Amino acid sequence: MKKYGIGLSIIVFLIVGYFVTDSILFDGVKPRQINTNGIQANYFTKANVKNETTIILLGGGQWGDFWAQEFAKKGYVGLSLPYIGVEGLPKLPEAIDLGYFENAIKWLKEQPEVNPNKIVVMGASKNAELALVLASTLPEHISGVIAYAPSSVSWSNTVLPYNSDELKSSWVYKGEDIPYVPMEKFSGNDTNSIETLDYWNNGLAKIEAVEKASIKVEDINGPILLFSGKDDKVWPSTLMADKIEARLGENNFKHGFQSIKYDNSGHLISSHPDINSDYRKGTMRIKGKDYEFDYGGTKEGDAKAKAEAKIKLMAFIEAL
Repeated sequence: MKKYGIGLSIIVFLIVGYFVTDSILFDGVKPRQINTNGIQANYFTKANVKNETTIILLGGGQWGDFWAQEFAKKGYVGLSLPYIGVEGLPKLPEAIDLGYFENAIKWLKEQPEVNPNKIVVMGASKNAELALVLASTLPEHISGVIAYAPSSVSWSNTVLPYNSDELKSSWVYKGEDIPYVPMEKFSGNDTNSIETLDYWNNGLAKIEAVEKASIKVEDINGPILLFSGKDDKVWPSTLMADKIEARLGENNFKHGFQSIKYDNSGHLISSHPDINSDYRKGTMRIKGKDYEFDYGGTKEGDAKAKAEAKIKLMAFIEAL
């Protein structure tokens, strides 16, 4: 199995998914390529499906196609939706217009297979951040969130070392920045490894910025399901899940909420649930030098967490 580096690897762990190299088995549910309303996506649904729960897989790619396929096999609708790296879409994940996703949802609502009142967004890591931001910004369109290794705040574009050096919001809507925690880029050192947790924890210590950039999860118009690994060494996803839970409690959130945390699991809880990699480290390139970083968890812990999370995820969808 191929090992990705984080020049690409941060896209892997913060944008798309990890170590997904096996081809998708379609089992009779073939995707329809969508290129309309300015969106590009793969649309998965069985024949004769009507008015069903629909899950948008933010980031698309093989991770998104896998999950969209799994949902379609269960009789739901899946939309694997990339937003960068495809011709006609932005090259870099910065200042991404949430109107793109709003257009995708409007298109979905016109499809006979889709229940317009049961559209869920799902993402992992940086895309978990996006899922929570979207659902809190577009509560009239989105009725649930699934977030693997979530974030409680919106971060600046500079958390990704290959992005432009100019400080920007990761997300914008109607010409306005979604408030963000401003971050300097990762800096190198004299060793060949880098600890990423300190970077994010230092960001969370910016109290005034965090207050402004905290995602208004209380505005989400539907249930929320969070998964995190207690040994996540990429970013403090369990801590941020706790912050989300606290905010919801303070605001008397009226919908269902689950935050499921797994021992001996790390950031790779968000990777393909049926593929378990022997690689426990990734690489990040900073100013021409490669550094190793740790995903956390164990192979066995991640495998158990992913298998259990998949069952709980499907139960969450079934209960909508």
